Amino acid sequence: MRILDRYIFKSVLGLFLGCLFVFFFLYIIIDIFSHLDEILKQHVNILILLQYYLSFLPIIFTQVTPIACLIATLYTFGTLNRNNEIIAMRASGLSVFQITKTVIILGMIVSIFVFWVNDKFVPQSLLLTEKIKAEMESGSKKAEAKKQEVLINLSMYGLKNRLYFINKFSTATNTMEGIIILEHDERQNIIKKIVANKGVYSDGLWIFYQSITYDYNENGQIIDEPQYHEEQTMPITETPKDFLTQRQRIDFMTIAQLNDYLWKLSKSGATTVIRNLKVDLYQRFTSPLTGIVIIFLGIPFALKMKKRATGLSSLGVSIMVGFLYYVLNAVGIAFGKAGILMPFLAASLSHIITFGAALYLISTLP
Repeated sequence: MRILDRYIFKSVLGLFLGCLFVFFFLYIIIDIFSHLDEILKQHVNILILLQYYLSFLPIIFTQVTPIACLIATLYTFGTLNRNNEIIAMRASGLSVFQITKTVIILGMIVSIFVFWVNDKFVPQSLLLTEKIKAEMESGSKKAEAKKQEVLINLSMYGLKNRLYFINKFSTATNTMEGIIILEHDERQNIIKKIVANKGVYSDGLWIFYQSITYDYNENGQIIDEPQYHEEQTMPITETPKDFLTQRQRIDFMTIAQLNDYLWKLSKSGATTVIRNLKVDLYQRFTSPLTGIVIIFLGIPFALKMKKRATGLSSLGVSIMVGFLYYVLNAVGIAFGKAGILMPFLAASLSHIITFGAALYLISTLP
């Protein structure tokens, strides 16, 4: 690595890590003071509180990394510009890319690391923080009792194009009550309907009690006589864990889990749900790229920045660029879930526009 590259890398990396530390500190301090009355009222153990905020670190990291990258880029090159070092570099024959390539490579590494953290740690962190928060708010006894909860009005899409509606599902006994199962063909016509009073999962099998099975033709008319069974072993591949997973929030799922969920829904005919999930899935791949994209956008601003008040200018431009970027991203996601844009385009729209604008601004640099 050249001396110049080491010089720039050291400055950007130091600022980036410093920004991360400041953001972590401010986030935690603000959150503690905003919930201080609840913490004191519930007499929350300091170890539980420490575990709660430690579990929050991956979430904070993925959220603040793009802004930290932007501030570090703006301040570093803004300072070089203020000290006329950029002019000296350009006069020596260096291009904008040669000057900024160290920061771009750092941004790529950070984006890869954010992708890894976002997929491997953030879903677990979200789930853990929810559990710890529930424990802090209601006490350990109530949190333990919650494990034996009964789910009400549970619905999910399963394999073989089946749609499940369940009035009650007991997680402690793996028992379902008030069961309705609709089975569709490839054209989403109902071909079978199963109604059962109760279902119990035992030894890897679902056993339904007081069940009635209706068969339908292509016109939706009942064919043959409904079949009643006092007790019947059902050929259902879904386990109680699958039902609980479908209930799980999307942000609690990893990419593999979300992709598997999409595969199960692929023949269900729930086009709106599938479209929304595809937008969420593609966003998992595109959101980690925010850091590198926003670095490209920050480069022309930094090189054109006025020589005075570099620090304030860096912060002001970061806030403005960050705000516009996230507004554009929110609009793209909204258009995708509304069906106006294709899911992949919706998830990457802000990146495409921002990256295009960055390349244009860089090309206009003297």
